[in-house]
Amino acid sequence: MTKRIGIIGAGPAGLTAAYLLTKNKQQVTIFESDPVYVGGISRTARYKGYHFDIGGHRFFSKSKEVEDFWTEILPNDMLERPRSSRIFYRGNFFSYPLRAFDALTKLGIIESVLCVLSYVKAKLMPIKNPKDFQSWVSNQFGWRLFRIFFKTYTEKVWGMKCSEISADWAAQRIKGLSLGSAIWNAIKPKTRPKNRTNVIKTLIDSFRYPRKGPGMMWEVCAEKTREQGGTIHMGYRVIGCTFQQDKKNWLVKCECPQGQIIDQEFDDVISSAPMRELAQSLQPRMSPAAIRAAKNLKYRDFLTVVLILPDRKIFDDNWIYIHDPGVKVGRIQNFKSWSPEMVPDPQYNCYGLEYFCFEGDQIWAAKDEDLIALGKRELEKIGLASAAEVVDACVVRQPKAYPVYDDEYAVNVEILAKEIEASYPGLHLVGRNGMHKYNNQDHAMMTAMLCAENIIAGRKVYDLWQVNQDAEYHESGEAGKAALSGLRLVPSRVSS
Repeated sequence: MTKRIGIIGAGPAGLTAAYLLTKNKQQVTIFESDPVYVGGISRTARYKGYHFDIGGHRFFSKSKEVEDFWTEILPNDMLERPRSSRIFYRGNFFSYPLRAFDALTKLGIIESVLCVLSYVKAKLMPIKNPKDFQSWVSNQFGWRLFRIFFKTYTEKVWGMKCSEISADWAAQRIKGLSLGSAIWNAIKPKTRPKNRTNVIKTLIDSFRYPRKGPGMMWEVCAEKTREQGGTIHMGYRVIGCTFQQDKKNWLVKCECPQGQIIDQEFDDVISSAPMRELAQSLQPRMSPAAIRAAKNLKYRDFLTVVLILPDRKIFDDNWIYIHDPGVKVGRIQNFKSWSPEMVPDPQYNCYGLEYFCFEGDQIWAAKDEDLIALGKRELEKIGLASAAEVVDACVVRQPKAYPVYDDEYAVNVEILAKEIEASYPGLHLVGRNGMHKYNNQDHAMMTAMLCAENIIAGRKVYDLWQVNQDAEYHESGEAGKAALSGLRLVPSRVSS
């Protein structure tokens, strides 16, 4: 049975669903608010032939379905790239994941001994029931290594003290990693794992990557979706979604690039739009409790100052984490290291200095020329290049890059998810912003894959909230119950 399906957003989740649905002869229309780019935060921005990865995207998944999807879309354009990251702290560059000898020599004997003693203390006397990021990571690495290698960068990224960030986020993003596992990984013989599902994502040493950046994946996916009969409207902003009780279908209202308003009817709607915005656009209107929950959802934004300069081969990392509190930049990408084809002239290189902020704050609102000047100064202060070497530059802004995990988010998301499930049949939430789950693109894709299967089957075969951060589906039963509908339990804020 052919259905009319409207999809809000042409990011990894929206395009994955669209491709699979059109492949199964469904009638699909995507509304993407960006007038130029598909891919969402996984897009590839361009400037004078240079290509920029917005946030950095390693193509690695424990899910065979996701890996097979990437291969199907780009069978001949995926490079195998070495994973290389470092941490900048107190004028030194430390390998990441941590390497024992490297850290020992650069921290110095006294600091290294104190770090080891701090780690031993954490193992012997761990903080019981750690409720915040600071406590959780200190249990894994010890207080001193937490302060050196986690505190400053994390607070730059999230704009909150580590004592205010839930342990949920730490357990998700550093899953399976401790000082012991980091040291063991550094000294053990290197062999390629036969089973990718057993690999700790934080410790992978290689990944796949599209030749022209992550946007290449989604641009080709969009093209193939169109070839299969799908429609993609660029620059169309969804301003209303109405469930028509009499017709048992949906009316989606959009503002077009020229300013006119159009309506279109669908049997099902898939949304990867930020949950906060979607909830306030639904008709009939959600309950006051749900609207309050939506307004309380928070997002973290960031911008990239892109600097083009002669390639002196100063570093070949994919990116460097900046743990120095003396500069505002949080991370520096080396786009040439992701793929040489990102930089059109081999004599030059292109760095992306990432600044984490909230939309509307001082950094976000600064003029491009002021941000470029800041980027030049900080690049020189770190020691990667002199400001005078920069020959060209631009600024790329990314709103709502990260859903924020505060101590209220789980309750707010659950209120919204339950009300949508009960009162808005045929509305499906997928992806990072659509489900307010800070996960990688393979998680977003898996929610879309299962959503497409539900729509094709005409019933709820899969509960999309049961997809975990490794793009694995929790079957029903005790494991499913423990997942609390796919959301991690977020402890209360630690009292002072």
